[in-house]
Amino acid sequence: MLYLHDVWVNWFEGEENGYNICHFHEWRKDDGIELLDQVPLLKISAALFNYIENDLSELPKTLLNDVFQKAFTRKNHERIQMDYCFVITDGTGILAVDTIGYHIPIRKSRLIPRQEQIVYDMIENHSELDYTFGDSQTSAKEYHILSPSPQFMNGLTRKERQLKQLLFMALDQLLTAKNTAEIRYWYTEWAPEKYAFIQEMNFDHAWLGLYEEMKDGWTDKHLNICENLVKGQPFFEKLWEMEVGDSPSML
Repeated sequence: MLYLHDVWVNWFEGEENGYNICHFHEWRKDDGIELLDQVPLLKISAALFNYIENDLSELPKTLLNDVFQKAFTRKNHERIQMDYCFVITDGTGILAVDTIGYHIPIRKSRLIPRQEQIVYDMIENHSELDYTFGDSQTSAKEYHILSPSPQFMNGLTRKERQLKQLLFMALDQLLTAKNTAEIRYWYTEWAPEKYAFIQEMNFDHAWLGLYEEMKDGWTDKHLNICENLVKGQPFFEKLWEMEVGDSPSML
């Protein structure tokens, strides 16, 4: 088995979409960086890599058995054994994974560029390890408003992705509330030139129209309506503050 040593990781916990596992250039000073003293390296198929990177489902038992207690982390000069921690690559993507004792990929991290190059060099002449995949593990993933498709996040920065997910959360809350007057108001805020048309819409048409116009890209227009949507909602305001640095301004 191949092993990496002295690997810096920045764990993103509970992420089911690879776009939220930030690459090194998006790491922040206040992220909790951890040092892995030793971690097994596995070369796997692209299908399995995609499954692990973009899901939180059960890992193949044979893979878990192969890496069991073979990784160690360093904390305060102490070497601590980890049950299921490993680095995977399909020859293109690279990902560190820690299940924190479970059988699903709870924590995931990218590597720093220098260590990514070490991975590519190490696996160059190695074949893929064959781990059995059932039909349920290869079925197409379904995306929804609280787990948006990568196509809606492509090209966005870490801050923009986080704020867009906050915007989608606020939109989902509007969907749950089903208040026709409220959704007409927000749609008009987004597209004031459509005021007369929007006033004739029922709730479903107005909500869907707003969502369809908001789902692509990220602009100052998205930022402004997101700021206004989260005002007065402590949980959403806290998420906003974490990304923007201050509370939404009050009117």
